[in-house]
Amino acid sequence: MKIPSQKDTIYSQAHEAVGAFQFDESVVAVFPDMISRSVPGYQTILTGIGELTKLHAQPNTRLYDLGCSLGAATLTMRRSLSDDSSCSIIALDTSEAMVKRAQEYLHAFHSDIPVELHCADMCDFEISNASVVVINFTLQFIDPEQRQPLMQKIYDGLVPGGVLILSEKIHFDNDALQKSIEHMHLQFKRANGYSELEISQKRSSLENVLISDSEQTHIQRLQDVGFSSAGIWFQAYNFASFIAIK
Repeated sequence: MKIPSQKDTIYSQAHEAVGAFQFDESVVAVFPDMISRSVPGYQTILTGIGELTKLHAQPNTRLYDLGCSLGAATLTMRRSLSDDSSCSIIALDTSEAMVKRAQEYLHAFHSDIPVELHCADMCDFEISNASVVVINFTLQFIDPEQRQPLMQKIYDGLVPGGVLILSEKIHFDNDALQKSIEHMHLQFKRANGYSELEISQKRSSLENVLISDSEQTHIQRLQDVGFSSAGIWFQAYNFASFIAIK
């Protein structure tokens, strides 16, 4: 189940001024190619989300995809549910362009599992009767001051035994380790065909837009809001996916 995509050439030409990164129509058109060439292990994370959904989804509950972009995680979760699970999926994103295209993709794949799509901010959206909540590379774009209240709201909205699957770019507090891991990520992007110009301009566009946390910050935050178990289930370079169990 692969979402079609154009090749990402957004930063292939020099820009006089590189604006802040936005999830607009130009990004929507190339997003699957962009993320697969920029995020190591992305397809493995999607597969894992499906497996964790099978394991943790509870009958008659809701599953949430917060910051759903084009709906890749939503499609994976929906495919992982049995038709008699009586579950529903709620997916949301603040980008109207993303939500519009996600709706088209969801309609292209038949399923009896109901999905609600909303153009909304996850920080303002109610979470209730949830057994699985997914945030796939989106928390890093949210104001750091809003992250703990959001995690608290998710924890409160989960049923006992419910899980949060949180995928994020992380940083390392040790400078030598950060430099080494960052080098590996840059080599990954070069190997996937990105030029030095593209890498440089993309980095500039994300500066002060994507604000990462360390592994320790994520774990401590999850513990502080009440999760009894929290840890990394997958990591590739400076990209990690956490699971937290209520």
